Amino acid sequence: MTEFTANDSVQIYTDGACDPNPGPGGWGAVLIYGLKTLELSGADAATTNNRMELTAAIQALSALKRPCSITLHTDSRYLQRGISEWIPSWKRHNWHKANGQPVENQDLWQALDSQVNRHQVEWRWVKGHHGHLLNERADQLATEARLKGGRQRPAPSSAKVMPAPATALPQVAVYCRACALGVPGPAGYAATLVMPGDKASTVSGGWSLASSNAMELWAAIAGLRSLKQRSKVTLFTSSKYVYDNATKRLVEWEHNRWHTKDGQPVKNQEMWRELAIVLGDHDITWRYMPGDTADEFSQRAARVARQEAERQAGQRTS
Repeated sequence: MTEFTANDSVQIYTDGACDPNPGPGGWGAVLIYGLKTLELSGADAATTNNRMELTAAIQALSALKRPCSITLHTDSRYLQRGISEWIPSWKRHNWHKANGQPVENQDLWQALDSQVNRHQVEWRWVKGHHGHLLNERADQLATEARLKGGRQRPAPSSAKVMPAPATALPQVAVYCRACALGVPGPAGYAATLVMPGDKASTVSGGWSLASSNAMELWAAIAGLRSLKQRSKVTLFTSSKYVYDNATKRLVEWEHNRWHTKDGQPVKNQEMWRELAIVLGDHDITWRYMPGDTADEFSQRAARVARQEAERQAGQRTS
């Protein structure tokens, strides 16, 4: 490893990849110092996208043997916001979140915090798969490492990352429904959450003008957003649009810079981007449930979604 002098200026680009999520993953990092470039990558057979994003940053910073002035570029909002906004509060509350739940991926956040304290680091978010060559190179390294399934370049021994804690995830079923009174029109969404031993709860809302597809998608986002900790989620949707795209095309769209196979921009792109973020570390199983299925919780969500749509319609005419 090349030696650095104090206050060397280093540019770092990191990325993580996991497919499916959770599942086999890889990470990649590109370090630029002067005219020199160092590339690092690695893999984990059972991990999550967020853990790979964190690992990439930890490994890159660990590779620097002396304190440096660093600009670290990441396309992960989870990483950028966590280290820039959330971690001071987590540390004050003994690595617990505001709701009292332990911080997910605590082992990696603590390892990252330790590395950050060695350097001066400026964190910059870049839009993923948007043509930035070094970000694209980090993504390529991560993908190659994931596909090789562990036959990765060796990382520094000092940068060893602990595996995810082997604790059972809480189980939750999320039933998503939507209603649009027009194409588009006043619309509502609802997600009913059911956990073993707990009463069902529903999150809902409405938009003054939206399509049914958009509301079905937003119902899934809202349901996942409401979870307070990493969970094993069975997500039921009555929308073939959501089910087919989430299970067959979402990863491909991300890699194609949010374009379809024929080069067209993905419809409802911002919502699909948000869904990709809120999937996070959850262990997701998608289930398609037709809207006329006589399921108590799906029908409850459908009634609430319609009420929200009617409320939006009433506000437009009042």
